[in-house]
Amino acid sequence: MKRTNFIDNLPKVYGIYTGGFIGFIILMAIAEQMGMTAKAIGIAFVAFTVFIYALIGWLSRTAQADAYYVAGRQVPTVFNGMATAADWMSGASFVAMAGGIYFKGYGYMALLVGWTGGYVLVASLLAPYLRKFGCYTVPDFIGTRYGGNLARFSAVVVLTVASFTYVTAQINATGTIASVALDIPFQYAVYIGLISILLCSMLGGMRGVTWTQVAQYIVLIIAYLLPVFWISNKIGAGFFPHFMLADEVARIGELEAQFGFVKNSAADLATVPKGLAGITKAHSAVNATPWAFISLALAMMMGTASLPHVMMRYFTTPSVKAARKSVGWSLFFIFLLYSSAPMLATLSKLSLLDPNLSTGIIGKSITDVQAIDWYQNWNAANLMFVSDFNGNGTVELNEFFMGGKAVVLATPEIAGLPYVISGLVAAGGMAAAMSTADGLILAIANAISHDVYYKIIDPKAETAKRLVVARVLLVVIGFAGATIAAMEIQGILGSVIWAFDFAMSGLFFPLVLGVWWKRANRQGAIAGMLGGLAAGTWYLVWVRTGGSGFLGITQLTFGIFGSAVSLVAMVVVSLMTQEPDKATQKMVDEVRVPSGKTILGKQ
Repeated sequence: MKRTNFIDNLPKVYGIYTGGFIGFIILMAIAEQMGMTAKAIGIAFVAFTVFIYALIGWLSRTAQADAYYVAGRQVPTVFNGMATAADWMSGASFVAMAGGIYFKGYGYMALLVGWTGGYVLVASLLAPYLRKFGCYTVPDFIGTRYGGNLARFSAVVVLTVASFTYVTAQINATGTIASVALDIPFQYAVYIGLISILLCSMLGGMRGVTWTQVAQYIVLIIAYLLPVFWISNKIGAGFFPHFMLADEVARIGELEAQFGFVKNSAADLATVPKGLAGITKAHSAVNATPWAFISLALAMMMGTASLPHVMMRYFTTPSVKAARKSVGWSLFFIFLLYSSAPMLATLSKLSLLDPNLSTGIIGKSITDVQAIDWYQNWNAANLMFVSDFNGNGTVELNEFFMGGKAVVLATPEIAGLPYVISGLVAAGGMAAAMSTADGLILAIANAISHDVYYKIIDPKAETAKRLVVARVLLVVIGFAGATIAAMEIQGILGSVIWAFDFAMSGLFFPLVLGVWWKRANRQGAIAGMLGGLAAGTWYLVWVRTGGSGFLGITQLTFGIFGSAVSLVAMVVVSLMTQEPDKATQKMVDEVRVPSGKTILGKQ
């Protein structure tokens, strides 16, 4: 009864929460005017929001399997759409995507097209049917649809590789934000971020993560949109700048042509800290050809429809119809941020380039720029660098460098907004990275605890024991992810793109054909999952170690190669081996009927 009352009162609960958060922003703004330091404001924003998420996680604690794995299948469509959007809009979306567009130009818009378009595939091919199936996890569907422990275990392997690659990027993002906000080294900050993540998910599982993600979405969308509208109005691009994007991009082109650009020498670039890029748009293989754009968008679409933590969100809705509606709400809430990312990148670059703005730095004295507070803060974090390469004492177009993940976080300071907005953006970035990391770590832990431990190792395990295993796995997987993230092997955006490629290499066609092709069998699915993952991984290693690649497939789109191998292997092996039994084929027919009882009973 209490749970039903909570569900019925969700609009009121989150309305009060939103009002309280806005009140906290106003309180911090007043505190700033009264002399509160920037560091104290940053700490207050991160600490306050993390405390709220942890409190929600604690209040959502549960000892019931259906609540822990699928939030009791009671999440309303609008709120599941918000939770899915938070789960989806990761540290890459919030922190790194605008940076990618800032430095690489329109080519990185392929990420927006692919990540948004992927939900069309989710809605039309998978989400309603997997919800009808009634499973707890994606490997649960694979194992029951195709039969046998090897198929189930193969799905767990692909899920773990893709999700772990993804989660290291999210912990990287939380570490970046925590290191700046708390003024501690990145290598320690990643573990602070990990503790924050575990506080949200460890006790409540999917139920705790769901209600936390709704709260996190509210924080991250306010934190992303407020600076966009404020900066746009301040620099004269209009209160609603999205319709003026073409004009502002043309203005940037004029400024770059006006200032000119001289390529830096190798000796100059050797002094630039690792991971920083120049202010001007650099050439990128992403936007070199139409096929490069299309292939990246295609890879991100198929990857979206293959990521287990995305599919898991639709297992929490009350019905098949609700799952389909929830996808629509997810797209709406995602659109609010994605439509603003190109504008934020554009406004950030204009703020630095335009000499008519007080924030413009091109042509200013090197010593004056080095004395600016925001430059000193981000230079200390190794995310900004300026040097007088040509010796004329002024900042030229090719003498200012910035890290991609600093674009969103630093832009409010660069644009001269009150520091309270920077604190808000840090809290928003933390929310985005934490929400996705919650879902990813939970996806891995749930798959191993439910599909390996419970379904394969100990089918008689009691619920309490299963949940203990799941929680221990959360800690182990999170610690491993933080350790890898601290090594900074790959940037945030690159790691995320790889995760999509790994997922589509091994899971896209086994999932889609599992719903839409009755002839697909166990042997074909195993060949498709393991063959696709192996082929995609081999292609990535080959290109990374100097291979030239073929058909325009790069290290960012290796999933196209892997998924093609997966499709061929699955179809050929399925046709060469015995077809599924009549009961399995009848089950597949029943899955595609939108009404009726779920296929799986109580688990």
